[in-house]
Amino acid sequence: MAISEFGKQWKSEYLGEKADKDFVKLGKKANCYVCHVKGEKKEEARNEYGKAVHEYLKAEDFPKEYIKDHPEEAKKKILEGFKKAAEHKSKDGKKFGEKIKANELPATDAGL
Repeated sequence: MAISEFGKQWKSEYLGEKADKDFVKLGKKANCYVCHVKGEKKEEARNEYGKAVHEYLKAEDFPKEYIKDHPEEAKKKILEGFKKAAEHKSKDGKKFGEKIKANELPATDAGL
C-alpha cells in the first residue's frame, strides 16, 4: 500500500523546478498511476514500476510518526528506494530511470 509521502517525494524529485514542463503535466495527470494500474484497486494493483519501487519501499516502514519525527531521514530512504528501482528494466527494455530522464512515465502497464 502506498503512502502519500512516497507520492510527495516522487513528485518533488522528478517533477520539480528543473523538470520538463510537459513531463510535469504528464506526471501530475498520472498521479497514483505512476505506480499503480488505473481502474484496479490500488492496494493490489501495482504496475511494473510500482512493483520495483515496492521491493525497496514498504508503507509499514514509514509510519506517520516516523516521517513526522525524522523527515530528512525518511526522505533520504525514500529517494534511495526510487534510485534502486530506477535501475530495474521496464517491459520495453529500458531502465525506469532512463525513461524518467527521457520525460516518459516509467511503467508500460499503468493502464493510462
